[in-house]
Amino acid sequence: MKIAKSVNRLGTEAVYSIFVKTKKLEKQGKKIIDLSLGQSDFKSPKHAVDATIQALKDGHHGYTLPNGIIECRKAVSRKIKSLYNANIDPERIVIMPGGKPTMHYAISFFGEPGAEIIYPDPGFPIYESMINYTGAKAVPFNLSENKDFSINPDKVLSLINEKTRLLILNNPHNPTGGFTEKAVIDKLVDGLKKFPHVAILSDEVYDRLIFDKKEIPTFFNYPDLYDRLIVLNGWSKTYAMTGWRLGWGVWPEKLIEHVFKFCVNNHSCVNTAAQYGAIAALEGPEDHLNDMMKEFVIRRKLIVDGLRSLKGVECSLPGGAFFVFPNVKGTGMNSEEFTERCLQEAGVAMIPGTAFGKFATDYVRFSFATSQDNISKALEKINNMLG
Repeated sequence: MKIAKSVNRLGTEAVYSIFVKTKKLEKQGKKIIDLSLGQSDFKSPKHAVDATIQALKDGHHGYTLPNGIIECRKAVSRKIKSLYNANIDPERIVIMPGGKPTMHYAISFFGEPGAEIIYPDPGFPIYESMINYTGAKAVPFNLSENKDFSINPDKVLSLINEKTRLLILNNPHNPTGGFTEKAVIDKLVDGLKKFPHVAILSDEVYDRLIFDKKEIPTFFNYPDLYDRLIVLNGWSKTYAMTGWRLGWGVWPEKLIEHVFKFCVNNHSCVNTAAQYGAIAALEGPEDHLNDMMKEFVIRRKLIVDGLRSLKGVECSLPGGAFFVFPNVKGTGMNSEEFTERCLQEAGVAMIPGTAFGKFATDYVRFSFATSQDNISKALEKINNMLG
């Protein structure tokens, strides 16, 4: 059996290999505190669950349009209007089974041998994985700890050339928790005017998880880019609905036909009843989000203060999402050594920075989307391990 070479260029997510290790250790009787997962420990909103159950009772069991039911697309459009004061035609919105299909399709549209795609490093590993799969050249831009992992517009713009097809941005940022403010995005957008051939994929899935009451720096602020802008978002992070597999993308009008075809060829449509739950999440009360953010503020301080107290560990204060990305070089270990020792000796699971790119050999990712008690116990165990 001979498979295509492109399949061997696909990467993966380290969270899954860490998960396997964790479960193996737990079967051996070892208690593990898991700070690796990128999902909230909060429940999905009750009104979203109830709406989904009601949709099933009402008989919404069949196929829908590949781009999503019109009611859901209109609900997304209204939400975008209320949050960003942007008018987005529902026909430009595509409901997806999670966020990854939007990444996959966008990178597939622009990636091929001879093309270049720019992406953040450290960054969500599927960006680089999919770029390599298409045969395009993956061109990383480094996010520096010295800048609290925010985007450096000059650095990004310096990487663009005639071969560049797509620029991928993620703000707030996974894995670092870095947050780039609107003034910096303004500068980047101004520079992009010189490169009208470059499309932009803005991954804004953590856009509602921003600390210190700062402005959401969405790319919907820039209508002049709409003809080459793809915005990725969804329900997973804001509404604690990771397992629902619900996302949405806003696409340039001229790409919609191609997106539609990809949906038909790939997943046919998104779960019908779940889309009614998605509408309820968007249009219902947001008490859950307010409660979640209040708790994340407390957890952020707890984990950052705790990490800064550990011997040889330095940690920036994240501006968004629910991750911290401490530098562990001072412990005498690299990211993989630190991660393995924490798992095996301290019983604490996290992700090595190398899982997110070549520039992160001295870093590890912790998620604080877990209880304060778990965070405190994990920090104590790591402190004891370090001695």
